Amino acid sequence: MTTPTGAPLRWDIHETHLEEAAFRWSQWEKALDAPDFTLEEVAELEEAVAAHVDGLVLGGEPVATRLLVPALTEDPERIVAAALALLGAEAEYGPALVLAALPSAEPPALAALQRALELSPASSIPTSLPSLLGEDTVPERLALVLDTLGVHGLATAPLCTPFLTHPEPEVAAAALRAVSRARLPLEPALLQRALDSRAPVLRDAAILAGLMGGHRAAWTTCQAVANSHLPGGRLPLLLLAMGGEERDMKRLLELLSDEKLRPDVLWALGFSGRVAAADACVELLRHPPVSALAGEAFSAITGLIIAEQYAVAREEEDTALPPLEEEDLDADLTSKPEDALPLPRPQAISEWWGEARQRMDVKHRYLSGQPFTPQALLEALTTAPMRRRHALALDLALRSRGAVQVPTRAFVPQQLAAWKAARAAPGASWSRPFAEALRG
Repeated sequence: MTTPTGAPLRWDIHETHLEEAAFRWSQWEKALDAPDFTLEEVAELEEAVAAHVDGLVLGGEPVATRLLVPALTEDPERIVAAALALLGAEAEYGPALVLAALPSAEPPALAALQRALELSPASSIPTSLPSLLGEDTVPERLALVLDTLGVHGLATAPLCTPFLTHPEPEVAAAALRAVSRARLPLEPALLQRALDSRAPVLRDAAILAGLMGGHRAAWTTCQAVANSHLPGGRLPLLLLAMGGEERDMKRLLELLSDEKLRPDVLWALGFSGRVAAADACVELLRHPPVSALAGEAFSAITGLIIAEQYAVAREEEDTALPPLEEEDLDADLTSKPEDALPLPRPQAISEWWGEARQRMDVKHRYLSGQPFTPQALLEALTTAPMRRRHALALDLALRSRGAVQVPTRAFVPQQLAAWKAARAAPGASWSRPFAEALRG
């Protein structure tokens, strides 16, 4: 058995390519949300992913049928790697094999297949993918198709509109995301129905779709959710911070008193750019449960890098276990992106802030210590830590009503192409805060 080039197949080499592609992709995927990775560093990880996927593609149809198709039912990392190679095949058999795997795939596998479809170019998406939008299709598969069409700009009103009122929130939310990405018109009544949903996934999708479309009802819902003290308000809190209105900023600072909401509020405040938010962060640097988050938000506003004399060395951490009666046995011990945040040194940062604060205007918004401008926002997409870039891109998209979109979870060349297109767009198209000029 030979490759398309006539060389004999080495199955051990192709097995290694699959293992390495899966492993390297999982590293790359985690780096997209890491606080200690930049876009340039992620691009280096991506080179290894691409090299191993290319090695699988070169194996041609024999490798596809014997190695890649069986992998589509295995671990999520192997599913993504195999699907990327199949979708990257120059011949039609590759995308066709991925399409054939969708009807029988279980939800965990569907999520991995969806990620591969999102990462592949639009030209690799099977043209018959919309045929899976049948009444007997499980909700997870409907959401996959709608989200895939939305990501690649293939969504149309006839395809998406019937699903805006689907009884499953995940499906209706996917339809809303697709409509929003395609900048399709959205009837106010349909939007309001989604905004009134008790399911956060649908409500949040409606808020974003409404803001992209300039609907004031979406902003009203966003403010109401943030004021409710209910869980699941991370996105509304973030949007309030980015909106820039003084009363919303005041409300966010008040919500810091709620310990359950405090991590999400701190995350939001880091995007507010306000001196008052930086003041609040300094006060929380001495609270161990959120000290790293407070330091991250403070750094995002002021530009101070939490390192060297402003950070606590890891060997200085207090690693003593709490008394058994104080230990939270139900705590989630899963590794999170914020676990990689540096630990701030409160006294040193407070002294620095005492001087730096005098040079900052309490009425202005800042981004890494510089006055917030649309151009500064755009430039930050190339320099900010990976985990912060998703919110920055969202701010840019909302300001432009969806005209300027940088896909921060795509492969780096696609991200850079979108970023360059954004740089070439007239600044006036995204210079105003997104909460302005809402209608309705």
